[in-house]
Amino acid sequence: MIHFLVISPVIHKRDQSQYGGYTPYIREMNIWFRHVDKVRVIAPVSTMPPDALESMYDHPNLEIIEVPFLEFKGLRKSLVSTFYLPLVLWRIVSGMLWANHIHLRCPSNLGLLGTLVQVFFPSKTKTVKYANNWDWKSQQPFSYRLQQRILRNTVLTHKANVLVYGDWKERSKNIVPFFTATYSKDHRLETPLRKLRADQPIRLIFVGTLTSNKRPLECLRSLQFLKNLGHQVVLDMFGDGSQRAELEAYIKKHHLSEEVKLWGKQSPVMVEEYFRKSHFLVFLSRSEGWPKVVAEAMWWGCLPITTDVSCVSQMVDMNRRGVIVLPEAEEVKAAILQLVSRPARYHEMCKEAMEWSRAYHLERFEAEIVKLLEPR
Repeated sequence: MIHFLVISPVIHKRDQSQYGGYTPYIREMNIWFRHVDKVRVIAPVSTMPPDALESMYDHPNLEIIEVPFLEFKGLRKSLVSTFYLPLVLWRIVSGMLWANHIHLRCPSNLGLLGTLVQVFFPSKTKTVKYANNWDWKSQQPFSYRLQQRILRNTVLTHKANVLVYGDWKERSKNIVPFFTATYSKDHRLETPLRKLRADQPIRLIFVGTLTSNKRPLECLRSLQFLKNLGHQVVLDMFGDGSQRAELEAYIKKHHLSEEVKLWGKQSPVMVEEYFRKSHFLVFLSRSEGWPKVVAEAMWWGCLPITTDVSCVSQMVDMNRRGVIVLPEAEEVKAAILQLVSRPARYHEMCKEAMEWSRAYHLERFEAEIVKLLEPR
């Protein structure tokens, strides 16, 4: 019988007797839960009601252990979080005493505490999902580096599989190159690849939060540059965030309302519909783990133009099934124009992108999770 403890920084919400949160995370955890007997989740819980794009956990023996959200930015938040540390630590220790399989979600403040406490439970089986950039050469906060050091150390972290996105040639036996998935293999629907034609607009898509981390303004500027050169081009932007007003002002100032549509948050079904008719995903993120939006675009033959962050260069195989650029609109424009002039090359890259992405389906993901739940 598996007593499965999850230590998660994801802010949860309650709907009557059910708990849930951010849909991609909940969907993944429900796959883990299908193969365990009892579940406890240590996580912060919000008083806000769930929104339409959030999902609920699905397990008959699930218990939520609420802890405060820990944040150490600013004096007041740091003092409040420090005050609550003993309570959080006690609940983590109690949870680990109860569990025979510990599952940590890192990197995060709560994940750091879990990483430190698990050192004192060397006989417990553990899995750790490191849902961020594992690349040691990248810039990382000190707390992230500390978690990486502890997790790769086989003396401090015993009987553990640490799941990281991409293959970084780690020598620690704890580290397991991993992936994530969005679609079932039954969702490998026949999808005709788009053609780049002079008499039809170039269709761009952006999916992500409208914040500086995702650089939506550079995406918008790349469309403007293409338009200024006389190309027909349209851009559909999905997501919301603090930069929306700035984007709306830019669209108005540069007369782009005919070419750009800000859709806000929309259902995965609608986003999928636009992936299936777009030529390029423009994805200029500053930090990622395994960017699902890149894999999803590739699944539908929509070619990613992306920055070299985390394992993205491995996903696109260094420009074989996507294009790596610097995070600048001029670079995006140049990459698109190069492929517009080589339509056969564009078609081949889209085909390779689709074939690669469709190998990473939910059934494969679940099969790998089952292996990880076996006692070490």
